[in-house]
Amino acid sequence: MPNVQGVVYYLIAVSLIGAVVCIYDKLAARSGWQRVPERTLFFWALVGGGPGVYLSMLLIRHKTLHRSFMWGIPAIMILQIAILFGIYNILYSRGLL
Repeated sequence: MPNVQGVVYYLIAVSLIGAVVCIYDKLAARSGWQRVPERTLFFWALVGGGPGVYLSMLLIRHKTLHRSFMWGIPAIMILQIAILFGIYNILYSRGLL
């Protein structure tokens, strides 16, 4: 049986990291510090931190005018959900769940 609890902890951790990176970038933008590259924010979304990145973007109003973020981050999350659903269906159909 797959370690579902481990997957949940992983997703929480990368979401928190993604949120912290997004918040740091907002502070950097205001303070004149070195900015976080946009690809870094997309990286954290791709590795499972999309919810943290997206929610922090909305809460602190960061990058909300960038279409690539407002469409791209949710698109990544939808794709990831579809992949997880597909994996679940395969494992379930083979009696592994």
